[in-house]
Amino acid sequence: MRPSVARTSRGFTLIELMIVVVVIAILAAIAYPSYSQYTRKAKRNQAKADLVEYAALAERFHTTNNTYVGFTLPNTVSPRQGGNTAYNLTLNPAATQSTFTISAAPTTNQNKDKCGTLTINQAGVKTPNTGSQADCW
Repeated sequence: MRPSVARTSRGFTLIELMIVVVVIAILAAIAYPSYSQYTRKAKRNQAKADLVEYAALAERFHTTNNTYVGFTLPNTVSPRQGGNTAYNLTLNPAATQSTFTISAAPTTNQNKDKCGTLTINQAGVKTPNTGSQADCW
């Protein structure tokens, strides 16, 4: 007869499983803030693209009418293709004959973005409400 073979264990012990859970939790705690930061940056980039596009539309309107009075934004949210609204776009204050300012004010989770409200005017001056020009534009 063969001597009895030591019983081999199969599967994981509770301790091993808990160690894996703790490691995954630590990795998630590190990764999630970075992910959130990059999604906010992507939404900010979309809002900046919308601001520049609408400023070009305002210039086209001015070329045709010799005034900005009467110009309206084609869309008042960004992103405009649907999903969760990250920015509200406004023509603020109302356009005059020779000036306009388009603002993108953050909403919901985008309020945590370091740049705050973004603006562009008829001279192409781009300003963030908070944060540096280099970081935000």
